[in-house]
Amino acid sequence: MITIITHSQKGEDLAKKIINKGFEANFVRSPKNYQQLWQENTALIFIGALGICVREIAPFLNNKKTDPAVINIDANGQFVQPVVSGHVGGANQLAKTIASILGATPVVTTVSDTSNLWALDLLAQQFDWQMECCGQLNRIIADFVNAKPTALLLDIRDKGTLFLETECPEHVQVFFDAKAININLFDVIIAVTPYIYNFGNKAVYYRPKAIHVGIGCQRNLPTQPFMSLLEEALKSHHISPLSVAAIGTVDIKKDEQAIIDLAAQWKVPMHAFDSEVLAKYKIPNPSDKVKQETGSRSVSEAAAMHLSGNELLCEKTKGKSGEKFFTYAVAIAKNYERKGLVEFLGAGPGDPELVSVRGKRMLQTADYILYAGSLVPKELTAYAKSGCVVESSAGMDLQTQIASMQPYYERGLFIVRLHTGDPCIYGAIQEQMTEMDKLEWNYHITPGISSFQAAAAALKSQFTIPEEVQTIILTRGEGRTPMPEREQLQKLAKSQSTMCIYLSAAIADKIEKQLLEHYPKDTPVAVCYKLTWKEEKIYRCKLVDLAKTVAEHQLKMTTLIVVGKAIDNRSGKSKLYHQKFTHAFREGVD
Repeated sequence: MITIITHSQKGEDLAKKIINKGFEANFVRSPKNYQQLWQENTALIFIGALGICVREIAPFLNNKKTDPAVINIDANGQFVQPVVSGHVGGANQLAKTIASILGATPVVTTVSDTSNLWALDLLAQQFDWQMECCGQLNRIIADFVNAKPTALLLDIRDKGTLFLETECPEHVQVFFDAKAININLFDVIIAVTPYIYNFGNKAVYYRPKAIHVGIGCQRNLPTQPFMSLLEEALKSHHISPLSVAAIGTVDIKKDEQAIIDLAAQWKVPMHAFDSEVLAKYKIPNPSDKVKQETGSRSVSEAAAMHLSGNELLCEKTKGKSGEKFFTYAVAIAKNYERKGLVEFLGAGPGDPELVSVRGKRMLQTADYILYAGSLVPKELTAYAKSGCVVESSAGMDLQTQIASMQPYYERGLFIVRLHTGDPCIYGAIQEQMTEMDKLEWNYHITPGISSFQAAAAALKSQFTIPEEVQTIILTRGEGRTPMPEREQLQKLAKSQSTMCIYLSAAIADKIEKQLLEHYPKDTPVAVCYKLTWKEEKIYRCKLVDLAKTVAEHQLKMTTLIVVGKAIDNRSGKSKLYHQKFTHAFREGVD
């Protein structure tokens, strides 16, 4: 709950303005029950003089970990300032939110924010990690913001480590191997890792949810000894229990109270799999006895492998709780491993600034970039870090592409396979993924802006018209690659939808003829060449003049043809913004 507090009519008017703008909060004027407000609210917003705010909260200040966030706004709504609990309580972010509602200036004074440094006490919350500190956190933060030598260990790979690696301050040195860190050379050690190290009292650890534990057991396993034994067992393998993401077992043990209680204590989901699922895995320690009981030769190992999608980090190990036996096995989620990874990345339509924020970070951290040189501007590879190898795939066949990536993958490096637009739209990635599946490579896809979206923006057109055109067709003409009979252009043209035709400028005469079977001759057409590139050209014409326009301008590659009455259309209104239209976020008014 959030409460706004003020002592004047001007402050009351400002409070009502904030609430009327959609900000969820209660409002009180000159309250007497500060103790109750302090205990019941996650944030207090004072409107008035900062001195009054400070005097009123002073008796209740206790600990930044438990105190509510407090911000202060002047009565004119010009400045919004966090007062206490800036990071942990969220006052800094709340101040920025309120400032954006009022068009005010947020006055944030914490050093990490004003210095553009990571807020170490917020990173765990930001990236869904668990934080563990071996020393005085405030001292470690002070050393960090004072730019003392800092080592950053990245044992895993996720969106958080990608952010840290690309937004790294000058006083931070990045490591991917704990053995390479000489702790005597650093005042601060930041480690994003599921593993336990002894870096002394200068370290803060961030525990990603990357570990999966499979468990098999006898019935009625004593809970408390089991939980203690398993936690100590993980630590003996130098694995932090804080990094456990999930627990798995066989379905006949889904009601085993000890496992249920363990999942509750660790605050992770418990999954129970049937024997058919578990039996599919080739495990190192099969058991005929386990098969007699469950239908699968393994429970703990197979469950850990199934949850993680990976090989085992720790094979089946036996334990005893009271008079009952249990087994456990551990695996790290494959997508977290800092091993070889191929990222199929959508470059967008051409402009380097239109690659996604995540995509840019991937280009900045890649060890090898293989880009579609015939379609992707080389300027996009300028994001590459020093030491990154950059190659064009324009002259490569499929086998050569895979062979080019293989040495980097086998060394555990990060590979970006850079495709134009969105890689899933005519990106020819399916055959690459097929080969990678055969090699058991790990890969991932990051989408990009497709040229049909860039075309809509460049044409200043919405490609749908209320009640007239509600379908956008992405297709291509039939060149050397045959089109399915049901997808022949003349058949798709029956709908007279907005049609975006890729890879077809060279057969524009054929395209024109097929479309004219159902589209009117005067249907608007936009022939878009190298959208968002420096060389971008857009030629508007009628459908009957499509082939002529393409021929006159000698257009071949990197050309998108857009057909449909939605081009440059300004007629037709959506109900979405109609005054009488009611939806989940707004009540219509008669």
